[in-house]
Amino acid sequence: MEGNLQSLNELQLDVFREIGNIGSSSAAIALSKIVDRKITLSLPKVEILKFNEITRVIGGEETEVLGILLPMRGDLNGHIMFIIGLQQAHDLVSLLLSRMLHMAQKPAVQKPTALGAFTEMEMSALQEISNIMISSYISAISTMTGLKVLPAVPQICMDMAAAILSIMVIEYGKVGDHVLYMASEFTQNNVKIGGDFFLVPDMQSLEKLLSALGVRSV
Repeated sequence: MEGNLQSLNELQLDVFREIGNIGSSSAAIALSKIVDRKITLSLPKVEILKFNEITRVIGGEETEVLGILLPMRGDLNGHIMFIIGLQQAHDLVSLLLSRMLHMAQKPAVQKPTALGAFTEMEMSALQEISNIMISSYISAISTMTGLKVLPAVPQICMDMAAAILSIMVIEYGKVGDHVLYMASEFTQNNVKIGGDFFLVPDMQSLEKLLSALGVRSV
């Protein structure tokens, strides 16, 4: 195996789907408890993408998105990035905050008129949501592999998709040109809100991860 994600076969992708399903279930339970509403979180699609294909699946290079990049440390090194369009980010945070504010008997937060404008409370909520989802996925990896994976301090940024994705390209373009892509979908009362996960391990970590999962490199 060349040590890159492009080499993964269908069986190995199925293993990552299972990890994603476990992480999604854990994240959905945590989010449901926070807002006292049933929220489901699924991963309808898992595939390998080239770096230059990522902007296509999230709407194009000039699409304004919110990105949360979380480095992995410990037995595995790399990054997990969660990307969501600005309108969907507004919808997601409104869904969660409206219930939390109602439970606390506080007045609803008014949505800013500008698409790219988020209040401090909204940004804090989005970061917490992302932390829960990414940490749940990392926990699923640790549980299934026995490897110690530690999340580092996340970085949150808002920009055009091409600018945000360039962070991953600069960091990992020298060791490969593919990422593991996981489409995510939140559902609450038939309202669906989508976002995207991207897992980028370094070469050595990918080999270690596959070995711990009991699937052979190809």
